Amino acid sequence: MANNKTKGSKLKARDLERAILKELKQNDRKQYNPKQLIRKLKVKNSQDSVLAALEALAEKKLVRKNDDFKFQVAKNIQQQTSSEYTEGRVDTTRSGDAYIVTDGDDQDIFVPARRLANAQSGDLVKVRYWTPARRRKPEGEVAEVLERSVTHFVGTYKEYDKYAEIEVEQPGGNKMLVAVHRGENLGAQNKEKAVVRIDDWEPNRFGQLSGTITAVLGEEGTSEIEMQSILINNGFQITFSDEVIAESEALPSKISPQEINIRRDMRDVTTFTIDPLTAKDFDDALSIQHLENGQIEIGIHIADVSHYVLPGSALDKEAAERTTSVYLVDRVCPMLPERISNELCSLRPHEDKLTFSAVFSFDAKTYQIRKRWFGRTVTHSDRRFTYEDAQEVLDSGKGDFVEELQLMDKISKKLRKKRFKEGAIDFATNEVRFKLADDGTPLEVYIKDRIDTNMLIEDFMLLANKEVAGYIIKKEEKLKENIPFVYRVHDEPNLDKVTELASFAEALGYKMDLSTPRSIAKSYTALLSKAAEDPMVKMLSPIAIRTMAKAIYTTENIGHYGLGFENYSHFTSPIRRYADVLVHRILEKNLEKGSLYKANATKLEETCKHISAQERKATTAERESIKYKQTEFMLDNVGEEFDGIINGLADFGVFVELSANFVEGMISYDNMDEPYELGGGKLFIKGKKSGKKLKMGDGLRVRIEDVDLDRRRIDMSLVKVINVHGEDNQNAAEGKAGKVRSGRPARAKTQDKQEVAAVAGARKGGARGGRGKRK
Repeated sequence: MANNKTKGSKLKARDLERAILKELKQNDRKQYNPKQLIRKLKVKNSQDSVLAALEALAEKKLVRKNDDFKFQVAKNIQQQTSSEYTEGRVDTTRSGDAYIVTDGDDQDIFVPARRLANAQSGDLVKVRYWTPARRRKPEGEVAEVLERSVTHFVGTYKEYDKYAEIEVEQPGGNKMLVAVHRGENLGAQNKEKAVVRIDDWEPNRFGQLSGTITAVLGEEGTSEIEMQSILINNGFQITFSDEVIAESEALPSKISPQEINIRRDMRDVTTFTIDPLTAKDFDDALSIQHLENGQIEIGIHIADVSHYVLPGSALDKEAAERTTSVYLVDRVCPMLPERISNELCSLRPHEDKLTFSAVFSFDAKTYQIRKRWFGRTVTHSDRRFTYEDAQEVLDSGKGDFVEELQLMDKISKKLRKKRFKEGAIDFATNEVRFKLADDGTPLEVYIKDRIDTNMLIEDFMLLANKEVAGYIIKKEEKLKENIPFVYRVHDEPNLDKVTELASFAEALGYKMDLSTPRSIAKSYTALLSKAAEDPMVKMLSPIAIRTMAKAIYTTENIGHYGLGFENYSHFTSPIRRYADVLVHRILEKNLEKGSLYKANATKLEETCKHISAQERKATTAERESIKYKQTEFMLDNVGEEFDGIINGLADFGVFVELSANFVEGMISYDNMDEPYELGGGKLFIKGKKSGKKLKMGDGLRVRIEDVDLDRRRIDMSLVKVINVHGEDNQNAAEGKAGKVRSGRPARAKTQDKQEVAAVAGARKGGARGGRGKRK
């Protein structure tokens, strides 16, 4: 952002006019005389020169002259302040509008759909922005698309007498039309789904872009095609090239004696994996043994993907482009071919495997860490547990490795308690899961239980990630050298946003301590724990999440606020995250005593930005697949009634989450029992006839009126109000509403839930929907 240093100097006539106009725009309701403007601007110009500048602006109809030589910004430009340019990534909402997310700026820039200039979600754009009068938050328009995030889209092929086109659905019900050659349609039939590559983003006189069909998927409407469409439309390839497959198939399946000799052999140490039931890519294992000095040694063993995926290889280039596996409800789109992810690198039981390990020695009484070791190993898993299997052993006190599991559980709880004491935020939220038929049809929607074994694995993965980053930091301090590295960072929340959240919370009877970053973190945890049991407070969860920064990858270590760690990286999932592959490579080259390996910092930072961008796209795809399956689940329920709670309010209706299956739908105001209007701060709606107020957390009985699978939308109508919570608190909330009014559309609620994942980080998991959230 430009910052003209005008204060304390005598400005030239042109610069003086600009400074005066900027000041008047920022205070559009006020009027000033020349003397007041000199004091306001702190310039050394005379009153006569300031008056002359004002007269010149008045002639240009930019300001208007009032009585007593006082001037005010002209009415025709009163709604804008001066604009600036910046760059950022497009983050599209379900309405079709977007926010531009910029580096190093806490406030995203709102851009309505009409000002996006064909920019798509994830695109890097140059945006012109300003702060509208009487508002605090910036708005803007896309001036130029600098980098396309996605170039291939799935749409419906439509053939006419003289032309053919692909019709691609866009957020908010908009359509992107792409002209294609009928003679190069690869055999596509009318109304079939096809993949189109955009060749020219400049619309022709009919409003069409220009493109080429690259694949034909078949008849629209099947779950298989819809899942493929979600992946492709978010920029992910659903197949691997022949070159990549051939390279993976050529890798040796046997581990050579020479390779074992240069590694720490830990095959005789008790080792096992704990993963979801449907997992196939077991990328981590735990080992435990009692040492002769009385200490307890726990090893965190990670699949050594970097041994097989070498820099510059076809496999490496493919992984570097994808950067992440994408987990939809019914499938996984892997970062690496199954030959690697499910065979060579998967830590399957009763097989020798190459691993990269973080090994810790704990005091047997205090469970304090006494020694750390990092390095390449060879391991052998004795048992494959599911989370439920391991939990049964803990609960019953019987079964395989019961003593080992019990001891690990005690140590993990000690680590967890320490983490929360030091400022970690507990972002545990509901994770929607599906029971599917063989053909992918959803049979049941449920919330995943978070059991002790989930947290046990999470605690040890967090420990490894934290300690690996700490090792690099300590080496930097010892050698007094900067070592470019891949950190997973999470910035402190924006204080203005936190203050806004605190106003909501206080109105509902909950006091937040904003005195220090650590006290804010504790306040978040306390508030979110109450939200789980109080429907009225539950309304704060989306607001609380929006106040948080997003976790990203970068070479600049600023710590991880949400986890309460000064140093944090990603080391534990190289099968599904390219960031972890990079961490393994850099760490390995810096392990030997006296060694110093420095990657190209500029190139590494660019790679980090690409990985973060891909992560956002994967998040969007995962969210879209959940919404599709939820909508599909409700297809046979039109006309039926359900209980639910209000979990969102908008200008056009009320969002309701059904209590029985956690599916979200919308009641438009036309389908309510009377006309309603949205109250101040979007805290409640008020009946125009009765004055009745409904708010977040209130219970409703609703009827399913329509289920539109193409638009992934469920329309409901109000049957009756079941219960209204917190009448006393509501009056207080209304009094505070004016302080937090934003006046612009809220982001999709489903996105809010996913932002928790970006902050709190992924809980560990496997394939086909078995993976949890990112850490």
